[in-house]
Amino acid sequence: MGRRKVGSTPVELTELGFGASVIGNLYKVTPAHDAQAAIEAAWDAGVRYFDTAPHYGLGLSERRLGAALRDRPREEYVVSSKVGRLLVPNEHPQGVDDQGFVVRDDLRRQWDFSRDGVLRSLEDTLRRTGLDRLDAVYLHDPDDHWRQAADEAMPALAELRDQGVIGAIGAGMNQSAMLARFLRETAADVVMLAGRYTLLDQSALDDVLPAAQEHGKSIVAVGVFNSGLLSQDRPTEGMKYDYQDAPTDLVARARAIAEVCAAHGTTLPAAALAFPFGHPHVINVTVGMRTAEQVGRNVELHRRHVPEALWDDLSDRGLIRPDVPTAHRRGRRP
Repeated sequence: MGRRKVGSTPVELTELGFGASVIGNLYKVTPAHDAQAAIEAAWDAGVRYFDTAPHYGLGLSERRLGAALRDRPREEYVVSSKVGRLLVPNEHPQGVDDQGFVVRDDLRRQWDFSRDGVLRSLEDTLRRTGLDRLDAVYLHDPDDHWRQAADEAMPALAELRDQGVIGAIGAGMNQSAMLARFLRETAADVVMLAGRYTLLDQSALDDVLPAAQEHGKSIVAVGVFNSGLLSQDRPTEGMKYDYQDAPTDLVARARAIAEVCAAHGTTLPAAALAFPFGHPHVINVTVGMRTAEQVGRNVELHRRHVPEALWDDLSDRGLIRPDVPTAHRRGRRP
C-alpha cells in the first residue's frame, strides 16, 4: 500500500488508515476478538497507520490497539492519538457512558488543553497502549478552546516534536475553518478533517485546503462516508448523515451521484474513498473498522479503480463543486 509523507516531517502514513473509534465500543459492543481480528486483517492488508484517542471508549480503544500492536515491529507502523480530554475518576457514575460508547462510566472526560494537561494526557495514553511513543498527536475537538489550544497545547506539542519525542502534530475537528487557523497560525504539521471534504460536502475548499497548500502542510481525511450515507451502493431513506437521519434532499443527491458512479463502472463508496485524494495535500483517508470483514471491504474499495472522468462528469452535472481539483484538473478554473 502506498505511503505519503506528513508535511515536512519524517512521518509517513499509508494511504488508508485504521480508525479505532469503533473498537472502543462506539454505539455498540465490539467483542475483543473482533477488534483483534480487525487490526490483524488491517495489518495483513498493508495498513500501517492506526488512529485512536482517550475519548474512544474511555480508553478502551487505546488499550485494545496497543495490545494488538505491541509485538509488531515498532518501526513499521504509525500510531496517532489525541489530547484535550483527560480521563479522570467519575464521582457520579450512572453505569454506562453517555457519549456514544457502550462502556462503564467509572471515568469521565475533562477538557484540558493546558501544557500540563497535554503532558499528562500523553503519559496516560502511553500507559494505556503500552507503546514506547506516539508518532503523531492531534488536539481533539478544540472548537470551544481555541485560545488555550493555540497558546498552550500546540506549543507543548511543538516542543516535544522538536525534541524528537513526537514525529508530527496537529488538530482534528468536524469543522474546517478553525483547522485552517491551526495550519496558518500555529506549528501544526497536519490536520484531521472530519466530513468536510466528501462527495456531499466540499466546504473545506474555502479554508483549510488552501491553507494546507499555502503552507506545505497535510490533511488526513476522515468521515468520508458522512456517517453512512455514502457507504452503500444505493443510498436509502433512514441512513445517517453527520450522525443524524439524512435529509431527503441529500439522500436524493447521494442517489444521483451513485447513478453517475455506476455509469462509470464504479460504486458510490469506492468513489467516496477515492475522492479526497484528488487534492494534492490530502495524504490519507482513515475509516473506522470494527471487524475483519469491514477491513476487507474497505481495503478492496480503496484498491478499486475509480476513473478520473467521473469527477468531471459529477462537476458538469452540478453534483460536486466545479473547483474540485483532481489529478488532471489541478489548477483548472471553472
